[in-house]
Amino acid sequence: MSFEFIREVISPEELRKAFPLPEKDALIKKERDKKIKEVITGESDKFLVIIGPCSADNEDAVCDYISRLARVQEKVEDKIIIIPRLYTNKPRTTGEGYKGVVHQPDPEKDPDLQEGLITMRRMHLRAIAETGLTVADEMLYPENWPYVMDVLSYVAVGARSVENQQHRLTISGMDIPAGMKNPTSGDFSVMLNSVVAAQASHTFLYRKWEVKTSGNPLAHTILRGAVNKHGQAIPNYHYEDLIRLLNMYQERNLKNPATIVDANHANSNKKYDEQPRIVKEVLHSRRINPDIAKLVKGVMIESYIESGNQPVKGHIYGKSITDPCLGWEESEKLIYTIADLL
Repeated sequence: MSFEFIREVISPEELRKAFPLPEKDALIKKERDKKIKEVITGESDKFLVIIGPCSADNEDAVCDYISRLARVQEKVEDKIIIIPRLYTNKPRTTGEGYKGVVHQPDPEKDPDLQEGLITMRRMHLRAIAETGLTVADEMLYPENWPYVMDVLSYVAVGARSVENQQHRLTISGMDIPAGMKNPTSGDFSVMLNSVVAAQASHTFLYRKWEVKTSGNPLAHTILRGAVNKHGQAIPNYHYEDLIRLLNMYQERNLKNPATIVDANHANSNKKYDEQPRIVKEVLHSRRINPDIAKLVKGVMIESYIESGNQPVKGHIYGKSITDPCLGWEESEKLIYTIADLL
């Protein structure tokens, strides 16, 4: 009936000191951050492909997957910036199920938050060191930002978190692009209000401190589809949806109007193999309307080594234990298709 305080976990400062970002990798991140920022601000016409597993459940498989992305990145770097999804926290609608490596470093064992924080940072550092790619993570817990603030190049705020005050205010203190998803209801106004809040300066309580933020001009929207009152998926990636979002952006005084289209979740009704078709439709909308081309800065794709998903106690290497993902061969082909269609 009450909180049981188990133990005090390692602080962000202690963790960053124990597992520092090497100087050479810090330089890689600085250059990557600059290129990604230029896409959001419109200084670059490159296209963002934010791609990777639904959840990063296995360090070896995830780093193997990102290494494959790195080889593809070399071949499409004139048109595409690949940002691997390395999602270490997994939101659960009912609170049940695998919550990510921060909760369970080993999905088949009991939660261990202390070891989970270490695993999260170690995995991010390994990905940069082995591949030269800096990654995206979902900000499910705003208080976890200081543990990884020096290694991430992109942050996403999920559909169930985007209306939360603490998420919005924490994003306002970041200096990297942050995508705010539409809520599960699909309300564009709620999504855009979250961007308004994230781009503004705020004073609030954060990790025992009274802090003041300067606002994040790189905060933008992510379209992930909606769910109606009957539980039916309602996509919002079509041409008409993009025009509507464009018009609503124009009604607000926001910096760097931009959106990313999530090809999975409610946009695909979680039919992962629909993602290539959805991405192609989005690219078609960009081709026929220059204003949409300026607004849509990229796509988000759930992908892993093996297609589909498996139970938590399944042991197929590189196969999701949460939402089903597109397999590697289809994913590689899709990235090359995107480059051809840009």
